[in-house]
Amino acid sequence: MVDVGGLRVALSLALAIPDDRSLAIALALADSPAYSPSNGGEPPHDDNDPEASRLRALVDLAREGDSEAFGQLYDHYVTGIFRFVYYRVGSRQLAEDLTSETFVRGLRAIQRFSWQGKDFGAWLTTIARNLIADHFKSSRSRLEVVTETIPEGRTHAASPEQEVLSHISNDLLLSAVGALPNEQRDCILMRFIQGLSIAQTAAALGRSEGAVKQLQLRAVRSLAKSVPGEVR
Repeated sequence: MVDVGGLRVALSLALAIPDDRSLAIALALADSPAYSPSNGGEPPHDDNDPEASRLRALVDLAREGDSEAFGQLYDHYVTGIFRFVYYRVGSRQLAEDLTSETFVRGLRAIQRFSWQGKDFGAWLTTIARNLIADHFKSSRSRLEVVTETIPEGRTHAASPEQEVLSHISNDLLLSAVGALPNEQRDCILMRFIQGLSIAQTAAALGRSEGAVKQLQLRAVRSLAKSVPGEVR
């Protein structure tokens, strides 16, 4: 089953809160990205966080040519990268190919990776995003959101906000995401599907955190307008 619980919460907030400033605050308060190997997120850079320290050590080892360390990084990030790519291209086979190419290019370029200004998960997402852009540019393909089952990532407990929108199909929701302007769409996918933080999304998009917050706000507002009138 497609996990869009976080997106449903954001939409319910947009439906309930007409004021943009209040909505931005509510989104910030509701934001609790899960950084775990299952969704490909990355923990905050906290020296007291064992997982954050482990990932940084693996990246440093991989930069020195340690293939086993890169393999562990692949295991940690592959699901999140695949989820992002899949929602963009709508084809499992193509998503698998582009995800694989993302890590191939990451391996080739890892010695040039720097911690300054971008964490490793955001760096990989930028590579994936560029590959997707190249694919659509070369093939003149149209983005289509399909209903094929994808691997599940983090789960969400049922909440009142999710119940409000429970009768709206995931197909409708994801089709609405696909119809957003490019940066708004990618922002939504990174934030609510891939599980990246504001900072990571900003790094992947090459935008400031403030700009990403505005992108997220505009995108959620636009999505809320697609909700059937009887739910409003």
